[in-house]
Amino acid sequence: MAFNLRQRQTECIARMLNLNQPVTATGMVNDDVYRMLIYDRHCQNILSPLIHVKDLRKHGVTLYHLIDKDRDSVADVPAIYFVQPTLANVQRIVADTSKLLYDSFHLNFSSSIPRALLTELASGAVNSDSIHRISKVHDQYLDFVTLEDNLFSLAQKSSYVQLNDPSAGDREIEEIIEKIVGGLFCVLATLGVVPIISCPRGGPAEMVASALDQKLRDHLGVKNNLLTEGRTTSFQRPILCLFDRNFELSVGIQHDFRYQPLVHDVLGLRLNRLNVQGEKGGMKSYELDSSDPFWAANWSLAFPEVAGEIESQLSKYKKDVDEVNRRTGGSDGTEFDGTDVIGNTKHLMSAVNSLPELTARKQVIDKHTNIATVLLGEIKERSLDAFANKEYDMMARGGIDQKELLGALKGKGTKMDKLRFAIMYLISSESINQGEVELVEAALRECEVDTRAFQYVKKIKSLNVSLASANSASRNNIVDWAEKLYGQSISAVTAGVKNLLSSDRQLALTRTVEALMEGKPNPEVESYKMFDPRVPKSSLGSNQFKGSFKEAIVFMVGGGNYVEYGSLQELVQRQQPTTRHVIYGTTEILTGEEFVDQLAILGQKMGLGGAPVAAPTQ
Repeated sequence: MAFNLRQRQTECIARMLNLNQPVTATGMVNDDVYRMLIYDRHCQNILSPLIHVKDLRKHGVTLYHLIDKDRDSVADVPAIYFVQPTLANVQRIVADTSKLLYDSFHLNFSSSIPRALLTELASGAVNSDSIHRISKVHDQYLDFVTLEDNLFSLAQKSSYVQLNDPSAGDREIEEIIEKIVGGLFCVLATLGVVPIISCPRGGPAEMVASALDQKLRDHLGVKNNLLTEGRTTSFQRPILCLFDRNFELSVGIQHDFRYQPLVHDVLGLRLNRLNVQGEKGGMKSYELDSSDPFWAANWSLAFPEVAGEIESQLSKYKKDVDEVNRRTGGSDGTEFDGTDVIGNTKHLMSAVNSLPELTARKQVIDKHTNIATVLLGEIKERSLDAFANKEYDMMARGGIDQKELLGALKGKGTKMDKLRFAIMYLISSESINQGEVELVEAALRECEVDTRAFQYVKKIKSLNVSLASANSASRNNIVDWAEKLYGQSISAVTAGVKNLLSSDRQLALTRTVEALMEGKPNPEVESYKMFDPRVPKSSLGSNQFKGSFKEAIVFMVGGGNYVEYGSLQELVQRQQPTTRHVIYGTTEILTGEEFVDQLAILGQKMGLGGAPVAAPTQ
């Protein structure tokens, strides 16, 4: 049985809420002690997709508050703290203990608390004579957000900018790499696995792989470590495939016409929650996760198929309601004549029992009808279907007719839609047609589009052209200059159409993961580096693992998206009945607009054209 990240993290949280004692098989706490839950905003986001407010009571939690809010004293009640190990949080905990806000303090940090902060906590509690109030301090290794069984995010903002900032120093790069490695270690500790690590050579992915390999080696050298006895039921270790966003830049920018990417990109799905305009005015808030049967069954379908499925579900619902009415005499009253009392009673009881199920079905149908209606309005207003189809055609053909290109830029769509389309044009083109690019830039200026992101990608594209045409004497100079200017992996940004999209619309990421899992000789991955934290370092570096893998964790450094997640899950479905399992994770899940905003910030740092761009909120 494959590991389930969402289930594992939920089990860890349930244990934490039970004062780090085992819970019953039903997930209920073992006593009637009421508890307080105190968290910071980061840990609130970790909890949000896993445990709903209504479920907290079954875990014994009656009150919950953010740590930075003023709180009243609650005597005789234990308080569970779940926070990041930061100086601000430690200082607030010390202040709470000194005020004797709660009977006892059970401190849980989302990742390992550094010794300096632990010393700060201890000295503060001793000085306030409240150390006896602190029952336990736990490193929970839960510093990641699990959105679905096979999807997680480290919720680390602006990692792409940080890793590609030309002004970033070595120490700044090391800090962001260390942060990513810490988050990945939490995921592996929660799953209880030590994977074999694979990555392309060069760039942030290799930096993360090397640092994670060392962290795992150091941890495995400690007695009673978290990974001594793996919790997975599989006898085979998984492969952890690490990639850098520049490996397939286009996927972070393109429009997609499938349900989940559309809902995320257009309507702003966040932490499995969505706010949309209701049919009768006002905003409606919806949850979209595995508890929604329609979402679970249809998230990966193209939007027209989803619309058809909504219609089908509505017809079936109406048919079932009519059947209940008919059997209870609710329609024409001819089913019963009043003589068969027992029969009438059975039918009425059956109807009553079916009402909750019918009501729940109607709520789900109404929810997705409303979402689809709002989506359809956006699609028509912005011609999103046309953008998605044209972008795919560009990637498949390696270009686009100039008239069609300029027509799209002057037609429907927001400024951001047109900017994304223009960048996709740059990425898909085998070579730069300077005259055509100038026409595109003129069309963007006419629409008053900030072109910094476009200029940044154009600069990368020109570097690739220079890199390809340079002779051996000047090639090294170009590489040195480019890596200093743009970070790593610049040559992967526009590596050619064959690396971007295959004829069956399978992403390069998915094809590469499939090749790595199969373990067969394949030119696309023969240069990849392999790390095994369980073997001596002397055997590192070569692709010596020839066996196949049934389980993979795929991680995108620098921001991922629902398009890649969906593509990897489709890979698993295509390989049925062969049992394969793929978990997808990323530093942060970005919409196309959010990623282009990061490209624009890099363009601004390079002094390229356009209006000033504000850095995203940290």
